[in-house]
Amino acid sequence: MKIALVTYLDQGKYDTETVESEDEKLLLFLQNKGLNIDKVIWNDPTINWDNYELAILKSPWDYFDLIKDFHQWLNILEEKSIRLLNPINTVRWNTDKHYLKEIQDAGLSITPSIFLNKFDEICFDRFFKEFDTRKLIVKPCISGGAKNTFKVTDSNKKEVAKKLPQLIQEEDFIMQPFLPEILEKGEWSFIFFNGSYSHSLIKQAKVGDFRVQPAHGGTVHPQNPSQNLIDIAAKYVNQFAKDCLYARVDGTFVNNNFLLMELELIEPFLFLNTDQQNYDRYYKALQELI
Repeated sequence: MKIALVTYLDQGKYDTETVESEDEKLLLFLQNKGLNIDKVIWNDPTINWDNYELAILKSPWDYFDLIKDFHQWLNILEEKSIRLLNPINTVRWNTDKHYLKEIQDAGLSITPSIFLNKFDEICFDRFFKEFDTRKLIVKPCISGGAKNTFKVTDSNKKEVAKKLPQLIQEEDFIMQPFLPEILEKGEWSFIFFNGSYSHSLIKQAKVGDFRVQPAHGGTVHPQNPSQNLIDIAAKYVNQFAKDCLYARVDGTFVNNNFLLMELELIEPFLFLNTDQQNYDRYYKALQELI
């Protein structure tokens, strides 16, 4: 079986040091296991996808900047009957953060959210009151890596109110209360392979910032959670990430209740380097699926 490990064309737009390291190490690990696998750029026009039977999404980091092309690429895989991990329909669903509403409707907790489109009036004072907070996070529904993400407070609400109407003409945004627990306790990530728990960690922002991504100075701290916490995270995977090679459940605890921030099913960093056994669990899950 010929397998494509799918990545993106690095044009220096994103900080990819950690991702490239994980990609290369995973690729070598899988090749050493005897798999016929290549690293392939998802939108490389020279690739003949007929040569591949299976494609594994790893780091298509630019998909949200090229969302129409990305969806067309998914269509091509579907037309050619090339199996994608994670499954194509699940990936389509996961590209847009409106999926959070579906998760909430299923009875699972998410960070309180309001979805905004070009017809909505932007009144931050109303949103401050509705969320009972003086700090908001606003970001596109199709985004990644803190792209066009704003932390809105009384001090900058007028500035953001001038920028956002123009941006919102192009795409929908999601607004959420800023959770101080992110700074105080960090953001949890629970990683599952083929529905089974593998490992977890807490990501913490650097002093003076609110973004937990390593590219923005965030730090990573492996955890050994209780079975109860694992079971909580597993509920999201069991309902919305069926037949997925990997799933990363990101969220934080507010008053001891877990609030989902994102269910990452497309291009999350998997923090495989926190334990060598993570690679073995990844491979075991892949073998189960193929």
